[in-house]
Amino acid sequence: MTNGLPMSVPADGLPPRVRIHEVGARDGLQNEKTVVPTEVKAEFIHRLADAGLTTIEATSFVHPKWVPQLADAEQLFPQLADIPGVDLPVLVPNSRGLDRALELGARRIAVFGSVTESFAKANLNRTVDESLAMFTPVLAAARAAGLQVRGYLSMCFGDPWEGPVPVAQVVAVARRLLDLGCDELSLGDTIGVATPGHVQALLTGLNEAGVGTDALGVHFHDTYGQALSNTLAALQHGVTTVDASAGGLGGCPYAKSATGNLATEDLVWMLEGLGIETGVDLGRLTATSVWMAGQLGRPSPSRTVRALSHQEQ
Repeated sequence: MTNGLPMSVPADGLPPRVRIHEVGARDGLQNEKTVVPTEVKAEFIHRLADAGLTTIEATSFVHPKWVPQLADAEQLFPQLADIPGVDLPVLVPNSRGLDRALELGARRIAVFGSVTESFAKANLNRTVDESLAMFTPVLAAARAAGLQVRGYLSMCFGDPWEGPVPVAQVVAVARRLLDLGCDELSLGDTIGVATPGHVQALLTGLNEAGVGTDALGVHFHDTYGQALSNTLAALQHGVTTVDASAGGLGGCPYAKSATGNLATEDLVWMLEGLGIETGVDLGRLTATSVWMAGQLGRPSPSRTVRALSHQEQ
């Protein structure tokens, strides 16, 4: 190892480049018990962009009552206007959220759905069918406005109430979301129970239903230490979009057994070692997560952040 990077040894059958969909500023911070100041969020996003991340999910236009940590979306988003060449998607739960995002000039949005009835009820207070019905006018309006639309699918591998989730169940909901107008789907392992064979089986099932791998991203949680191995399985299948959270921030507030997201630094370390391009400067990214951990008053859970920051001391 030199300069804080692993030795690069490419492996066969992997994509040459991966786009990291950074979720720390939204998915990460929405789980904080205390509200992070708007200025700190803005600096966090600027630092992430400076580290080379080109897709940074900025905030969520949900009702402040549900996610008070992101109640400052209207104040935050204008502070990001000076970041060139970076996509700043925002989460919108309904038509009102879309209107708010459009008023601020957002060009990429995401909706958040569930493949299981239990989680749809817990998170959206709706059935799966009712949630898809709620998204229908949102996606139609977003498409009419020329926006790029991502669909998050949670509980794709297991559900804390329902247990293992059949592949066919995920495929059916995924197909419906794409048909409503999503450009991309993010397959969420919300409670971290996926294993590599299950990942490959789901991706194959989606392909067989006419869903191209190029329309799929993966979003793994590290509850059982499987996030990186699951990511590698997805890369072997041809997936080139991977969600991750700087410093391993966040989890899911509605799934009590969920631990943090896959840390972006841990992902970059693996990808660098495989010779896969990301455009991310690992040193700058690590420094950003160390800084953010200081803002939050606790150390980063990312193993790579801890290892690299320890070396520098």
